[in-house]
Amino acid sequence: MAQVVRAALVQATWTGDTESMIAKHEEYARRAAAEGAKIIGFQEVFNAPYFCQVQEPEHYRWAEAVPDGPTVRRMQDLARETGMVVVVPVFELESEGFYYNTAAVIDADGTYLGKYRKHHIPQVKGFWEKYYFRPGNLGWPVFDTAVGRIGVYICYDRHFPEGWRQLGLAGAQLVYNPSATHRGLSAYLWQLEQPAAAVANEYFIAAINRIGQEEYGDNDFYGTSYFVDPRGRFVGDVASDKEEELLVRDLDFDLIKEVRDQWAFYRDRRPDAYGGLVQP
Repeated sequence: MAQVVRAALVQATWTGDTESMIAKHEEYARRAAAEGAKIIGFQEVFNAPYFCQVQEPEHYRWAEAVPDGPTVRRMQDLARETGMVVVVPVFELESEGFYYNTAAVIDADGTYLGKYRKHHIPQVKGFWEKYYFRPGNLGWPVFDTAVGRIGVYICYDRHFPEGWRQLGLAGAQLVYNPSATHRGLSAYLWQLEQPAAAVANEYFIAAINRIGQEEYGDNDFYGTSYFVDPRGRFVGDVASDKEEELLVRDLDFDLIKEVRDQWAFYRDRRPDAYGGLVQP
């Protein structure tokens, strides 16, 4: 029997406050569950605006503990209610002065499985992230969930092939890539990099982008979120570039083995020859 996973993602406009933003995502999750989805992922720092368009200390207020903060606990309740795995990107406060761009992974029974912390932190106009976030220090975990082996890579990470490969070597079948990227900066790369990574590493990717403009800057987040398969093909249509949207797609995980047997990229790797890649 084919191993088909019905997966969902949400691209959403900022509502203006955390409570209504979380409530919006809860309703999208319930809709996805009603459509049969078994896993859902949200956009980068989903419960806040993309405050990194400015560098102001007031925005540390969006940070909270993971997993013991209110948002992750509420998402655990949501996972139990819907029976879905939930990927929850938030601004993490580890301790005073230690902040990370993080995604928690919650199993379908509400169990907190762990978290991924964004490794690559940009510091360019409109994306002043080094002001807020320390680089991730938890490696590239892959989580055993009710639907399979799930990884996370966050936004700017996607430009760096090494993490995609680490997730593949660890057995990821589906990698969520929650993002916040704007029209003038990366639209050309958006539909190039993740399909290429899906091919190179032979797994599914859920690429999620925010949508619309927010009060802290001029970034025009262009959505166009999508699922892509291990052959680099979009699974169904790409989401709107102007409106928020819920995508629900069937992912045939049997395709992963088929592609790995056919293309054999993992067999033909040469890690013995790659030492120069990690030299300073």
